[in-house]
Amino acid sequence: MENAGEKKLIRIIGKHDTIFIDEAQRIKDIGIISKIVHDRLKKKRLVIIGSSSLELSNEMNEPLTGRKWEHLLFPISWNELVGHAGYINARAQLDIRFIYGMYPEVIIQEDNAQNVLKSLTGSFLYKDLLRNEGIRKPELLEKLLIALALQIGSEVNFNELANLLRVDRATVERYIDLLEKTFVIFKLRPLSRNLRNELSSGRKIYFYDNGIRNALIGDFKSPELRNDMGLLWENFVICERQKLNHYRNWHGHSWFWRTYQQQEIDLIEEIDGSFFAFEAKWNEYRKVKFSRSFTDNYKPERTLVVTPGNFDDFLE
Repeated sequence: MENAGEKKLIRIIGKHDTIFIDEAQRIKDIGIISKIVHDRLKKKRLVIIGSSSLELSNEMNEPLTGRKWEHLLFPISWNELVGHAGYINARAQLDIRFIYGMYPEVIIQEDNAQNVLKSLTGSFLYKDLLRNEGIRKPELLEKLLIALALQIGSEVNFNELANLLRVDRATVERYIDLLEKTFVIFKLRPLSRNLRNELSSGRKIYFYDNGIRNALIGDFKSPELRNDMGLLWENFVICERQKLNHYRNWHGHSWFWRTYQQQEIDLIEEIDGSFFAFEAKWNEYRKVKFSRSFTDNYKPERTLVVTPGNFDDFLE
């Protein structure tokens, strides 16, 4: 399709009404080609798919402004897994999903999951990102990813990361922004409405997939042998909630909440002025009390401790 004008595109497409282009970011001038199809071949439907979201977005945004509908496809969601495998089978593999994550190829090749994840972290996280953005320091990207993987569920200090990696803060912020744009990680910001003891700065960073996180640190131990299951559960719960909210076109905001006295809540959702507070706890028998400071000031519509026993309701 490269260097294809209108006449050549007509010959290629022929009588087909729907055209699928996979790995479209690899096609030179795909944005211009798509614009020609959209503007000149009115009855044709064009579906463009790309594994490199950042590069594809860069190629498509300007030529197709006002002409496209975008759909983000995350790793398999919990509800999709239940729909595919059935509820009983999905629950039976819940522990495995904490460790190996929800990428389709990982689920399909369960016996080869570690090798698939190592391939994903090698080919995508490094090669594609470095090529797309002209970053020439793969060792820095790898060190940053490992540092972030070890800090899931904790507040991340960009200055400390910069000192650890021996680079300036701007470089750390640029790399983290790139990782967020390519849907490797996402950030939660602190909720602060001017209460004197609230933290108003800082970020918590989560991975869109537990398997990618575990591959980065080289730890695929089973749940009963791990000392980070609380963090993995928190990452899983908050990530699955992000997927759910995106797919249902939810228009609210997600935060975490913390005070200088170390009171904290993992996830706060705010929509139309109402607040909902959630704590993720792997241990179902651990008693959790939501801070009076938070409940008195924000008057949440709902509070819930999300455990392996009730998370299905949380993700309905």
